[in-house]
Amino acid sequence: MPDEKNSPSNSNSLHEHAPGEVRFTPDEKRGNSGELQQQAPKGADPSAFLTDNHGHRISDNQNSLKAGSRGPTLLEDFVLREKIFHFDHERIPERIVHARGSGAHGVFEVTKAIPQLTKAQLFQKAGTSCPVFVRFSTVAGGAGSVDTPRDVRGFAVKLYTEEGNWDLVGNDIPVFFIQDAMKFPDLVHSVKMEADRGYPQAASAHDTFWDWVSLMPETSHMIMWAMSDRGIPRSLRMIEGFGVHTFRFVNAKGEGTFVKFHWKPVLGIESTTWDEAVKLAGADPDFHRRDLFEAIDGGDFPQWDLGVQVFDEAWAAKQPYDVLDATKLIPEEEVPVEIIGRMTLNRNVDNFFAETEQVAFLPSNLIPGIDFSNDPLLQGRLFSYLDTQKSRLGTTNFHQIPINAPKCPFHNFQRDGMMQTLVPKGRANYEPNSLYEAGENSGPRASLDSGFTTLAENGERNDPTEKLRMRADLFADHYSQARLFFKSQTENEQAHLIDAIVFELSKVTLKHVRVRVMSNLRNIDEGLAKRVAAGLAMDLPAKSKAAREPVDLGTSDALSIQKQAKKTFEGRKIGILFAEGSDKASIDQLKSDIEGAGGTVFLVAPKVGGIPVKGGTLKADGKLEGSPAVIFDAVASILMPDAAEKLLKNGAAIQWFMDAFAHCKTIAHCKGTQILLDAARVEKDEGVVPIEELISVGPVRHWAREPKVRDLP
Repeated sequence: MPDEKNSPSNSNSLHEHAPGEVRFTPDEKRGNSGELQQQAPKGADPSAFLTDNHGHRISDNQNSLKAGSRGPTLLEDFVLREKIFHFDHERIPERIVHARGSGAHGVFEVTKAIPQLTKAQLFQKAGTSCPVFVRFSTVAGGAGSVDTPRDVRGFAVKLYTEEGNWDLVGNDIPVFFIQDAMKFPDLVHSVKMEADRGYPQAASAHDTFWDWVSLMPETSHMIMWAMSDRGIPRSLRMIEGFGVHTFRFVNAKGEGTFVKFHWKPVLGIESTTWDEAVKLAGADPDFHRRDLFEAIDGGDFPQWDLGVQVFDEAWAAKQPYDVLDATKLIPEEEVPVEIIGRMTLNRNVDNFFAETEQVAFLPSNLIPGIDFSNDPLLQGRLFSYLDTQKSRLGTTNFHQIPINAPKCPFHNFQRDGMMQTLVPKGRANYEPNSLYEAGENSGPRASLDSGFTTLAENGERNDPTEKLRMRADLFADHYSQARLFFKSQTENEQAHLIDAIVFELSKVTLKHVRVRVMSNLRNIDEGLAKRVAAGLAMDLPAKSKAAREPVDLGTSDALSIQKQAKKTFEGRKIGILFAEGSDKASIDQLKSDIEGAGGTVFLVAPKVGGIPVKGGTLKADGKLEGSPAVIFDAVASILMPDAAEKLLKNGAAIQWFMDAFAHCKTIAHCKGTQILLDAARVEKDEGVVPIEELISVGPVRHWAREPKVRDLP
């Protein structure tokens, strides 16, 4: 008799295959890079074995199949393709990740030609330009979530070049959580709303995310970035952008070099504090979207410089990390960023759905002179994005939607399909053909001279004769660069990062997960782990065993926001509080001074209509209760003593100054405001100044104040 327990079912009913309760303790081992391999025990119930959708048991759910440990991912990897294919189609039509986005049009101009590095026509001559479309986004939340959660921000740029579209699809953080695309569905499933309860929305502070993180040490570097002030940016206009992966430049001689891409904001990098981010979510859920739209609408066009880090294989081979590992960066002190162009966003979208929602970015969209590397995360993305656009936009013809269409000619033999808008003429829909001999239109042909060709070099310290589910040796170092990032922060930036981890872990109900996270943190920095443990009122557990012992890489000032802070009014918004009896001439003068320095002014008052003031009437831009201090970079007040005393009864007025002080912002005030400052417990310091000193002090953060307003861990 056949073994009924282990033989195929005679029924086609799916109830036996539906995910149910599978409870067992998996066997555990570590892969070549220290990745956790959880295996079903031999002889376990069939329901314990991970399979693909066709019943084939899976041997390795951590690594894609590659031609050598540092080689490209193979198309034959049906496990990877099915996993990504299914993940791409799990939601319709909203994006699975990066659902909440804001977009704008602009132009990119080359400021330095680099023909010695790339044959891309865009970079052959300074002054060459092309149109661009940029979409910024949060990652975890849905389309209706808020703008200011702690999260990574997507930074996707579509450059419409004369050689076709080039999509540089990156983030505001230069590294990522994972090393291999095989783990992307697991990452997103863990951070999204928990499957049984449908919350939390747009938040990583919950059990499943940190459980997954604690078991995946490769996330350590990215966690440092996400828990730092980089995770709560002040404005989309003030974030950096990164291509994340290592790419290739290829010049006209066929010579290749490695390259990493950087977008540097001209306005500088700015963050909020966590308290601000939370209050902004309530005060204005669309804060970042509104900020970007209003800046462009007002002619304050945001700009970014495009920079590159260029290096060769010989240099890469000497590094203590692998340049193909997306969880690693290249310190700017080691390879300086060379600025080669500037992007300016100068036009808002005409229709949010038609443009921002329907834009489709593809990492596979490259132009001749730029090529892929063997980064296994990048290799997986090349398949995933093309597949997901069909699911989201409903047709393989999504490239014909105007926002996605190239601005150079495009011709091929691909035909028909849903929502086909082109009307090809003639009968040439195949190639090769000889219809031209009959005088007919025979269609386009390939070009060896000008067509895209892949760099032939595939050595990269790799044996392509092997087919492996394995990571290269240096991928096992998960902690050295996490330590580099933490050590590079200022003291209060470190305190903010620790506070964020404590906050997130305080939301984790599974004690063993908190313990495991702290065990991993000890590999990054002992002081970091101790302060997190103290913040949770837990004992410090033993250090987890690192797959590869971390090494000290020093520090890098480029990783700190505060060490790069710009003292400028440009791009900054100043709130001026006034009321009945305020001096209009003083307000007009202050407004003129701020705007002359490049800033914008927002007038705040108890009422928004015409208010009688000394010298006439004045209309406010916003009502006090709806215009909290968190939406401004600095605040100022011009009030008569009796008006200030009247505002003592208005909690919003006291909170206005209290928040500005607590968030370490500049507060410029007249003498009449003192009674409100006293009520808000605002103490005199270098950032609490008379109105006349606002321009010289500027809209900067006064971090020396922070220990006065909160306990730092």
